Amino acid sequence: MISVQKTAELNGHGNPIFTLELSEKPGILFTGGNDKGLVEWSLKTNSFIKVMFPVPATIYAIHCPVGYPFLFTGLRNGDVLIFDFIKQQIVKTLKNHLAPVFDIKSVNKKNELLVAAEDGTVSIWDLQTLEHLHTVKVSDDTIRCISVSADETRVAFGCRNNHIQIYDTADYTSINTLHGHTMSVFAVQYSTNGDILLSGGRDAQVKIWDARSYELLHNIPAHLFAVNSIAFHPNKPYFATGSMDKSIKIWGADDFKLNKVISREKGFASHQLSINKVIWNGDQLISVSDDKRVIVWDIGFEN
Repeated sequence: MISVQKTAELNGHGNPIFTLELSEKPGILFTGGNDKGLVEWSLKTNSFIKVMFPVPATIYAIHCPVGYPFLFTGLRNGDVLIFDFIKQQIVKTLKNHLAPVFDIKSVNKKNELLVAAEDGTVSIWDLQTLEHLHTVKVSDDTIRCISVSADETRVAFGCRNNHIQIYDTADYTSINTLHGHTMSVFAVQYSTNGDILLSGGRDAQVKIWDARSYELLHNIPAHLFAVNSIAFHPNKPYFATGSMDKSIKIWGADDFKLNKVISREKGFASHQLSINKVIWNGDQLISVSDDKRVIVWDIGFEN
């Protein structure tokens, strides 16, 4: 049995919010979207702290790599801004892509940063020197999302051409191409135990793949409209999905059964427009939406 309690609603954005990221500092959240700055929030007091820095274009991606004092922000104009927490300022702008940057992830054991863009390429950067290492052409179309496997040996890229591209992180060579979605892939997520890979897309489906053989294990007609986000609980066998249909759903990661629906139709004071991303903060689930709101949910898990 799963219980849901709305803990807080964080208001302040004046336009749709597209992404969010937890800081390495506990209790701090960053959000960004179609506003003029990246916003910092306190999850301890559920309140606005400050606008971290102004941005010249829409924010689509935020990433705080483990063990580094940096916050990376991917913009619609192709730039990636690097904010240094120690210096409390933007120290560099990565200029490689001329098209929107949709996702940023890191391969920590290699000290490398991966930046995926609308131009179908992934640029790879050294996290220590912040220098460009090389660029890999992954797709002839937009790359919307990245997920690095738990052991960091493989990386999955979800693409607008309906495909999921699997690459080896050792040398960034292609391992596999997964076919299954009939429309753009908006979300990919490796499980924390490394067993499965989940994908979601504009076709409203969630697909479960074996993370070793990449065989399609199961398909869930998960939502009415696009699946924008997938997030595994950090230590419990559940995952959450956020959709353009304005609902959040919590599923079993072991049996793939639906456990809970969070939506206005189900009586929750939830989002009124597309839910663009969800993340877990322990047993808290945090969601952002086109309706300009950040909502914090306390999720209770009972045996």
